[in-house]
Amino acid sequence: MLPFLAMSGTPTARAGGAAPPARNGGRGISPRVRTLGFLAAFGPGLVVMLADTDAGSLITAAKSGATWGYAMVLPQILLIPVLYAVQEITVRLAVATGEGHGALIRRHFGQGLALLSSLTLFLSATGALLSEFAAVAGVGEIFGVSRWVTVPIATAFLVGIAMTGSYKRAERTGIALGLAELAFIPAMIMAHPSLASLARGLASAPVANHSYLMLLTANIGAVIMPWMIFYQQGAVVDRGLREEDLGRERRDTAIGAVLTQVVSIATVVLFAATVARHGSAGELGTVGAMSAALQPFVGTVAAKALLGLAMLGAALVAALVASLAAAWGLSEVFGWSHSLNERPDRSTYKFYAVYWLAHILGAVVVLSGVGLVETVVDVEVMNALLLPIVLGLLLAIEARALPERLRMRGFHRAVVLGGSLLVMAFALLMLPTLR
Repeated sequence: MLPFLAMSGTPTARAGGAAPPARNGGRGISPRVRTLGFLAAFGPGLVVMLADTDAGSLITAAKSGATWGYAMVLPQILLIPVLYAVQEITVRLAVATGEGHGALIRRHFGQGLALLSSLTLFLSATGALLSEFAAVAGVGEIFGVSRWVTVPIATAFLVGIAMTGSYKRAERTGIALGLAELAFIPAMIMAHPSLASLARGLASAPVANHSYLMLLTANIGAVIMPWMIFYQQGAVVDRGLREEDLGRERRDTAIGAVLTQVVSIATVVLFAATVARHGSAGELGTVGAMSAALQPFVGTVAAKALLGLAMLGAALVAALVASLAAAWGLSEVFGWSHSLNERPDRSTYKFYAVYWLAHILGAVVVLSGVGLVETVVDVEVMNALLLPIVLGLLLAIEARALPERLRMRGFHRAVVLGGSLLVMAFALLMLPTLR
């Protein structure tokens, strides 16, 4: 089930006989060059996984730890192979067909279903942007900076990334932003979690409790998001990866799947070791509430600095990925020219217009302060409805569009189908309880 174990060869950055940097111990190489070289070794698989741990996912993980302690750690571990398996399918589809997800839906299932899927994707991605911009606003406010400053700056920054005319540059920026999420790891260490309590939590799964089951469903929805499928397939195509790059992209996807879940686990453990341990779980739906809950245990400065850094990085990379997923999905369905490797012009302005519009709408709604909590609930309902549709289409396209040598077979296929059906069942199960 995890074919990423067959690693690809040496990164292309070493082509042309360039000597590895380690020969001189890195002397003479600037930190910026070393950082760019590190980021260049990764691809769409890592950036989409970092976006997976977005502001909404981190809030869900915090609530899980604060409410159920260490009992929500095991599900985060079990979701790693499911997350990898779903996203790995998009890699095979991209390298084999050279087409994005929306284009394949249109080709194999018709314009009507493709249009419905992509329009719903756009609404879902815009809804995700509400959470990201709300998190940006929340990070600024814990430092006393108005959202009327932070949200416009974030919007301009994200719009500017797409104007560079380089997908790789946007990807590296996204990875650099997303790595800020790792700040949750030192925060977790500072909380001094009990290993004995963690071990007991790993053996505990109170699935008979309706509240636990619903929060478990929310965690599944926070880990496997519809726009991730559209993004990774479109990104692999935009980066020009081919079948010979399959092993490397599988590796990147696997590393990303582990990394994003490590961040989620660190968040669960952090709030389990602090808030849940002292029985002070309360409302944790905002960055400010999360920071206030942690301050008595890790200190005011650490709570603000580490939480602010992690949430800001998570929000920005997720905003970048979700908006690009929407732009790629709509462009593929309508047959518009779409590539970050081309600057905006007459042929690509529709693609860029969708990208810009998604950010602007998200920013305006957050700044307006119009019923954001109620809006997020509506987005969760829509995402729960979209997930079974998107996963179902993904599996159907995998069976139809891929050459025989790249299709799932035997045990691999049975496990992926079983895991996907379970995820879809949980998504549908959540619907009756959202109101």
